[in-house]
Amino acid sequence: MKVFEILLKVYLLEDIELNDSQNKILKLIDKTLGQDERTLELHNKNDFKNYCFNSFYPLEKDGIYKEGNIYTITIRTVDKYLATYLNNKLANSYTYSIKGLKADLRIIPIKKLKKIYSITPLVIKNDDGYWKNLISFEDFERRLKENLIKKHNNIFQEKINEDFKLYDSIELKNNKPIGTPYKDKTLLGDKISIDISEDDISQDLAYMALGVGMGEMNARGFGFMGYRWV
Repeated sequence: MKVFEILLKVYLLEDIELNDSQNKILKLIDKTLGQDERTLELHNKNDFKNYCFNSFYPLEKDGIYKEGNIYTITIRTVDKYLATYLNNKLANSYTYSIKGLKADLRIIPIKKLKKIYSITPLVIKNDDGYWKNLISFEDFERRLKENLIKKHNNIFQEKINEDFKLYDSIELKNNKPIGTPYKDKTLLGDKISIDISEDDISQDLAYMALGVGMGEMNARGFGFMGYRWV
């Protein structure tokens, strides 16, 4: 398995507020996916999408990304076809708010990971609302691990041995939930930092998480992870 990373430079055609940036970026990606039969099928199917993305870089101190400025978006995936397609197409894609300029594709090297941490909030969905009001932190941890296992099994079409730790420690970085507008509602998420266990399975799943994201709704901009090597 390889994690492909696309660094996409974009030009803003209008000001974009920080809390709306994920929605604006996903519209650009969705439009691009809709131009190819194979990627359109991926976009429309109710299954793991196996890609994730972060918001604009550099950050703006006032929380407003400026019309006329150039920013970088990072998109990651474990799907080679998708990585190649997006790298070729996004530089010529545009919406009413964003215009693609240049895309560069690379592979994140496989090295021993010390830590992975949230760049964008991760979401664990519950029918009755935010998880802290409904389940324990231990259940939250279990859901995160189970989600990664399901993604692995989906990618490789085989069941992994589930007897592994994944991490030695986990820290919740926010004191209160982080709200992100999505469609007509606000989704509540969290940022975490986890120290990855040294066994091979834990290391493999942590590396995979860099490409597919942690938690749910990764193709909507949630659960994008940063990393540190040992």
